[in-house]
Amino acid sequence: MDLTVLYRGPLASCDYACPYCPFAKRRDTTDQLRADRAALERFTGWARSRTGEDRLSLLFTPWGEGLVRSWYRRALVELSHQPHVDRVAIQTNLSCRTDWLAEADPATLALWCTYHPGQTPYDRFLSKVRDLAERGIRHSVGIVGLPENLEHARRLRAALPSHVYLWVNAADGHTYTDAEADTWTALDPLFPYSRHPHRSAGLPCRTGESVISVDGDGTVRRCHFVRAELGNLYDGTYRSALGPRPCPLTTCDCHIGYVHLETLPLYDVFAGGVLERVPAARTPLLPEALLWQRPVPRPGPAGGP
Repeated sequence: MDLTVLYRGPLASCDYACPYCPFAKRRDTTDQLRADRAALERFTGWARSRTGEDRLSLLFTPWGEGLVRSWYRRALVELSHQPHVDRVAIQTNLSCRTDWLAEADPATLALWCTYHPGQTPYDRFLSKVRDLAERGIRHSVGIVGLPENLEHARRLRAALPSHVYLWVNAADGHTYTDAEADTWTALDPLFPYSRHPHRSAGLPCRTGESVISVDGDGTVRRCHFVRAELGNLYDGTYRSALGPRPCPLTTCDCHIGYVHLETLPLYDVFAGGVLERVPAARTPLLPEALLWQRPVPRPGPAGGP
């Protein structure tokens, strides 16, 4: 079976304090960090054991920052060398050192990096991104589309190599005029996908069939946003529950969710780079399939991932 797994353990602490992120205010205790480490090591052991059984693509989506923790770096390195793992990636603010990447297989490991102005010096972040390129590590770089971030995004786009994708996430609770959207689209041609939530109720989605979400206890759900349980990863009860199913939610407004909607062409747009958010080298960035999506109001307080 070809299976994509989004893993999110109990880690909730971050070394940044972004004002738009509710999780940046959390601090894990020593016991909580120990539990997160144990959960991750258990998951890594499961992934290793699937050799000869499944082809795996793995994305770590921690609430906090994982790469400042040695066990996440170790897991990524180890899994990158597994012959049955096609891709292992993690969402990160890139605050960690990057020398550990020398031990990883660059053909398998990838990073989804977010730049947070005000939390790290620009030159420090840019130097780390350039180090990724020199090491041959696949990566994307992004920023939250807040007005105060526009000049930072322009500066970053000008400094990045042309082949490095700069993505822009629409900020939660922020409504964009057409003129504002055009400004962000000039930096990220795929910004229109993020601008409005996507209608998803009753529509086919790969989650729950070839894509699953797993928490630290091994509970399997179709995605991070649907709470219904499919079983447990470690006792194998989830296997019989896998199959095609429509989305039960009204809308989907997070990239790690709507990228799997079968009604959107994003598997073609990101062919070979779905987990790390790296578009295919030669694919139309704004296919006509986007045009049918009618705007849906973006609810909630101002913020962004």
